[in-house]
Amino acid sequence: MKYIHELGPLFHDVQMSGIFPDGKTFPDCLPKRPLAIIAEQYENSKKLPDFELAAFVNAHFDIPPVVGSDFVSDPNRSAAQHIEALWDVLTRQPDAKPPIQNSLLPLPNPYVVPGGRFREVYYWDSYFTMLGLKVNGRWDLIEGMLDNFAYLAENYGIIPNGNRSYYLGRSQPPFAALMVKLYAEHAGQDALVKYFPLLTREYKFWQDGLQDLGQGKRDSQRVVELGGADYLSRYWDEFDTPRPESYREDVELAMTSMQPNAQIYRNLRAAAESGWDFSSRWFADNGGFASICTTDIVPVDLNCLLWNLEQTLAETCGIIGQNDLQQKILDDAEDRKRAMLRHCWDDTDGFFFDYNFKIGRITNQRTLAAMFPLFFKICSQQQANQVADIIEQDFLKSGGLATSLRETGQQWDAPNGWAPLQWISYQGLKNYGHERLANEVKMRWLNANKAVYEKTGKMTEKYNVCEEKTNAGGGEYPNQDGFGWTNGVYLGMRDEE
Repeated sequence: MKYIHELGPLFHDVQMSGIFPDGKTFPDCLPKRPLAIIAEQYENSKKLPDFELAAFVNAHFDIPPVVGSDFVSDPNRSAAQHIEALWDVLTRQPDAKPPIQNSLLPLPNPYVVPGGRFREVYYWDSYFTMLGLKVNGRWDLIEGMLDNFAYLAENYGIIPNGNRSYYLGRSQPPFAALMVKLYAEHAGQDALVKYFPLLTREYKFWQDGLQDLGQGKRDSQRVVELGGADYLSRYWDEFDTPRPESYREDVELAMTSMQPNAQIYRNLRAAAESGWDFSSRWFADNGGFASICTTDIVPVDLNCLLWNLEQTLAETCGIIGQNDLQQKILDDAEDRKRAMLRHCWDDTDGFFFDYNFKIGRITNQRTLAAMFPLFFKICSQQQANQVADIIEQDFLKSGGLATSLRETGQQWDAPNGWAPLQWISYQGLKNYGHERLANEVKMRWLNANKAVYEKTGKMTEKYNVCEEKTNAGGGEYPNQDGFGWTNGVYLGMRDEE
């Protein structure tokens, strides 16, 4: 027994009891003595007539703090000045290995956390955080965070969702190549060479399973065969049990679902790997949350990110003289692009969609994932024009771009807008000459950020872009402040004035 989420009956009882409003609190606690001793004492103590679970937990565990909770905003500071002051508040120093094991995976270099309940580094968040660090000249933090991801990949074979033991079954959207290219703006092509092992391990992780396909087997881990020579990728998780950090929510949802428990748990975990946890894009057509089928879906944004990873690996192969490997990766990237355009583009709608390989057709969910082919310059000008028309007509709201066109109560649906998707959309529109619309998105998003900051003194995780006087909501936890990627995108957009 190494971690709190392996405590068996004690973990189950605490998570189902609701003594912590946030299911992430208990897995993040610090045990005051070895877990085996705590588990034994629990079995003995719970039989006593005056036993109280909350008192037992408080006696045996230290509750983790909320990051930035003691930071007081200076009302005289602009939003940009506030963000620059926050970097040190959101920065964790290198982790010492604790005397008693807890869920945190120690990292050797300083790193920026998002804030609030998010006390650890998060993989895809970090790219958007780095956009702001770049503006403020914090190349030291960018390099240190990349070194941390290289450390995780080398030691665990994965860049996990975050540096917690309970995240080791899944990653997040593969943004490492974009981080390396961003750092290369400062360090030159030496950055590509330095982090070539990191990107190679990343690629191996996402391609693992390809060797298992064939002879009737269509999918394995994160790789899916779509017929002929078409292979694309999906989100996955190595485990099919409730997420420790959302244990109660997962167990309760499974009780309402027609899916076998292992299947719905895997689908929930895979959606968490996507970063879009949760969204109607992962639901069966016209279905609700209990119909979630993430592992059936080939996401357009994931495959754009992997195409970019292949391009970056090929570029680095050229620098270090691995010409044969360079050509193979370029060929694989071209195959991925061709398969993606074949399966994820819909001529009738003029839009990019995810593809459900189990039913053999695109999903019916319009979301901002459609902007990733524009961000990476994968599609044609005509396709980009059609997507831009729909974005302006249907997604553009007073506070920026809505994440999807459905209101489901999930946080990655309307009416919420999220900083990373504003950035992807803004840059994607610029790539294809839609400067007017791109600038409109930027202006509306920055104004929404500023309005909330001036009212509350906070930068938050997400925003209600449809009704700016109403706070963003939905999901498994309250809107968090801090907030890493909002800060980064705000500064990045503002710097492009």
